[in-house]
Amino acid sequence: MRKLFTLSFTALFLAGCATFTSPIPENYKGPLATIKDSVKSYSARKADFFYLSHVDEKRIEDSRSKTLQVNHGRGMNMSPVVLERKVPSQPSTFKVVGRTEYAAPILALTNTVYEVSGDVKFSPEKDRTYIVKGELGENYSAVWIEDVETNSVVGEKIEIKGTAKLGIFQK
Repeated sequence: MRKLFTLSFTALFLAGCATFTSPIPENYKGPLATIKDSVKSYSARKADFFYLSHVDEKRIEDSRSKTLQVNHGRGMNMSPVVLERKVPSQPSTFKVVGRTEYAAPILALTNTVYEVSGDVKFSPEKDRTYIVKGELGENYSAVWIEDVETNSVVGEKIEIKGTAKLGIFQK
């Protein structure tokens, strides 16, 4: 039993050690755009994160992961960290996520966590800034990318009509 616990703990620990890559390919020399994450804070204990997690299937650092890292060990308090990053101005697939996060794991287990995610395909324009936005709720949840200057949605909105509530083993 103890060996099983040790193996389970090790697997969970290693799963939490994510490796992030740059959203800009190694030899890319072309024009760039900016994509920002966003956060809707409800309190020092709860926030909804809307973030870019992958560019062309490569995992990148995001605001939710950075917030969890920076706030580790702070107990029931969380100060969200909002990231932005440069991306190539070329046709790409962007995975966007909207997710509820709590300051401590016990709060996530005892409260509602919503999550919606999907791929948005578009070509960011050179020197333009975009923001990942969304809304999470009991009957409707969505996440999308918006042009900061025009407030228009680019690509497709990822929507769940109905509940986006995660089960106990998905949190």
